[in-house]
Amino acid sequence: MSSPSSKAQEAREAVAGRLREMRLDAGITARELAVRCGWSESKSSRIEHAKTPPSDADIRAWCEACGVAEQAADLIAANRQADSMYVHWKRLQRTGLKRLQESGVPLYEQTQQFHVYCSNVVPGFFQTPDYASALLTSIARFRGTPNDVSGAVKARIDRSHVIHEGDHRFAVLVEESVLRYRIGSSEVMAAQLGYLLSVMGLPSISLGVIPFTAPRAAWPLESFTIFDRQRVHVETLSAAIKETEPSDVALYLKAFENLKEVAVYGTEARGLIASAFDALY
Repeated sequence: MSSPSSKAQEAREAVAGRLREMRLDAGITARELAVRCGWSESKSSRIEHAKTPPSDADIRAWCEACGVAEQAADLIAANRQADSMYVHWKRLQRTGLKRLQESGVPLYEQTQQFHVYCSNVVPGFFQTPDYASALLTSIARFRGTPNDVSGAVKARIDRSHVIHEGDHRFAVLVEESVLRYRIGSSEVMAAQLGYLLSVMGLPSISLGVIPFTAPRAAWPLESFTIFDRQRVHVETLSAAIKETEPSDVALYLKAFENLKEVAVYGTEARGLIASAFDALY
């Protein structure tokens, strides 16, 4: 299977290929296209060879120059999809963290079934304000983003209304390590673990914990969220990855089911949370 970054590049190359075919079908040279669009011939070449991603305006101008303006909308949609498949955090967070939190609201509100696996931190919609603040502060410091943590925390907490409202269901798995990693002070962690115990009682939530001692059906993976079995968001250190191909989504669903087999729920899960709480002091 291709890596997410290589698949994103393939998608960009497919858009570039369609633009080149459009120019050839119109019977014009790259130089003539550049003249009609009002830019340099080198820009046309960079776009055709997928060296420079075209903007929406570039695609509209290209289609207009080739006499097929009606094809612009489909190409713009394809280009945006390719552009969003593999995006470095530096780009996503260049204006701060608040806007990124807010951008996810429509998808969260539209999704009915969430499958969530976290191997490193508490899932975002289960985070307390103090835990979220400690986490986002460390992210902003590490990546050198504008310091809008207080606004980002509020946006993240506001986004979490989906666990209390609407027709949403959450199947969530966390590694036991998530309960032990110190994000913030002992007091912050104690409050966070207490909040996890409270959300476990919500009818919309199934929370499983994978114990350190569980025989592994699948090795610990990067954290991921599956939305309505149709798309997957994966978080790596350097980039945010979006998978929408059915075979890729099915692979993550299979991994989730394998991880679910060794998770504990109910009283056993509460016991692991309580043990992590006791270890704080």
